[in-house]
Amino acid sequence: MDFDAILQDVGEFGRYQKLVIYLVLLPAVIPCGFHAYAQLFMAGDVKHWCRVPELEGYDVELVKNLSIPLELRNGVLEYSQCNMYDLNYTDILNQYTTLEEAAVSEGTADIVPCRNGWMYENVVYQSTVVTEWNLVCNKNFYPTLGLVLLAVGGIIGNYIFGYLQDTIGRKPSFFIYLVIECIFGVATAFAQNYYVWIVYRFGVGFTVPAIMATPYVLAIELVGPKCRTLCTILSNIAYSMGLILLAGVVYLVRNWRHLALATTLPFVCFFLYIWPMPESPRWLLARGQFEKAEVILKKMARINGKSLPKNYMVHLRRKYESDKLKQDLEKEKSRKYGILDLFRTPNLRKKTIIITFIWFTNTSVYVGLSYYAPVLGGDEFLNFFLAGIVELPTYLFLWPSMERLGRRWTLCMSMVVGGIACLTTFLVQHETNVTLALYCVGKMGISSSFVVLPLMASELYPTVVRGLGMSLSSVLGMLGPIFIPLVNYLGSDIMVLPLIIMGALLVAGGIASLLLPETLNQHLPQTLEDGEKMGLDTDFCCNPPVKEAKNEEENDVPCKNCNALCSCQMVNMPLNENVNNEKDLDAVEFILVK
Repeated sequence: MDFDAILQDVGEFGRYQKLVIYLVLLPAVIPCGFHAYAQLFMAGDVKHWCRVPELEGYDVELVKNLSIPLELRNGVLEYSQCNMYDLNYTDILNQYTTLEEAAVSEGTADIVPCRNGWMYENVVYQSTVVTEWNLVCNKNFYPTLGLVLLAVGGIIGNYIFGYLQDTIGRKPSFFIYLVIECIFGVATAFAQNYYVWIVYRFGVGFTVPAIMATPYVLAIELVGPKCRTLCTILSNIAYSMGLILLAGVVYLVRNWRHLALATTLPFVCFFLYIWPMPESPRWLLARGQFEKAEVILKKMARINGKSLPKNYMVHLRRKYESDKLKQDLEKEKSRKYGILDLFRTPNLRKKTIIITFIWFTNTSVYVGLSYYAPVLGGDEFLNFFLAGIVELPTYLFLWPSMERLGRRWTLCMSMVVGGIACLTTFLVQHETNVTLALYCVGKMGISSSFVVLPLMASELYPTVVRGLGMSLSSVLGMLGPIFIPLVNYLGSDIMVLPLIIMGALLVAGGIASLLLPETLNQHLPQTLEDGEKMGLDTDFCCNPPVKEAKNEEENDVPCKNCNALCSCQMVNMPLNENVNNEKDLDAVEFILVK
């Protein structure tokens, strides 16, 4: 059943859709970004040094000068965070009148690991899980492990959420995950040790990024085909605005327990959306729940100023039953497709591997750059704020460039420019402001490619395996957030190393995108044979010869109806529109994951 034809009767983007999208669905996107990145600041890196009980109460710099050796980190000499001089500090205090004199006289001594715990600088944070549970030195991997488990929970939760959305509906799934997110988010604030904390963070990760899917998909399913691009852009803007808001919250709240509450409790009010948030009428009709769909459609038509005939739903029911009978007959005759069909033929196999690699690269680098902002040097709160705000300008030129330059070159340039910016940080690694500027360019590049890729992928996979292909690529791409915290962990000694690795991934992905065919203004492949043929004549850096000219010649035939050169004989246009609509829906459902 073509729901887009129904929307023409009740309003494709009227007052009803605008109220629901602007006041309900777009705000509902924000919790995803909050819970995805608040953990960075709960486990914020804090400067620390060995605690020397005998020297407590003295000037900190003098104590460090006497008891802490210097080490080379990122090309700069700094006080060691995990080692101290092996001295009898009680005797030193008795022997010398001042610490300055003792530091000069004692010279060097044997270096040993910290014996009495650590002292922490409380200038930036009041407390973090790192300072509370001493997750430093031989335990400094523990915060990274927390991010890895957050991502593992996300993969599991995303799979289950997709099943729930299709079985019980979009709306119930959202509130089920909102309950889970609020329970584990609040529980995080009361964790008594690290192991309980990571269990709670795994529970929060279970809802990230899945909880974003309902407002995202609902917005797309409520509007007509012409407005889906706008909804996609608005959803991405709402997500970026969530990151900007989070930067303000973490700047104001420096205690990790308070931060856990501040990033969770405000979203309890989202339970009030249980009344204004509608179920997807598209999903209801597909499930045969006509009475519920009728209530929503009548409300939609009334608020949009449209009127429906009294027997409107009766006709819909009959059409649904007729279409369902036809589909059942077609299913009996048609073959079933599986993931292996994506790899049976060489050209489709090549495109599947390339798309999946680029998807993995996009997810890894987007999440990696967002994770890396607080430890980039300088003000971590400003860095994270800039990481969010630089995404907004990309939406001004992204879609026009896709229509003019095409998907392939837009994707390639976004990734290559962002990758080169990240790689260039190696040359200016001691220039904090320049490194930050290059980082922002890299973030803009990956933000652009993250929007282009799902659309291009949906246009490359044949219709018969499009859902399978998109699912395979997106699931394997979600392995990136598991892998990337380990890369960022390498930056503890060499700050720009993660940026170099992410830059190399972006450049490799950008070059690989040139091996894919251009999809702008091309017919979507329907069968496996169409998918295999598409792109066989694509050169590495050039588009294939434009086939539209041939089509025009074929169409320049006098019309049977009016004996003139016209397009009224193009009876397949509704089919093409439906195919494009299907492609758009596939694309937006997989732009996630930020």
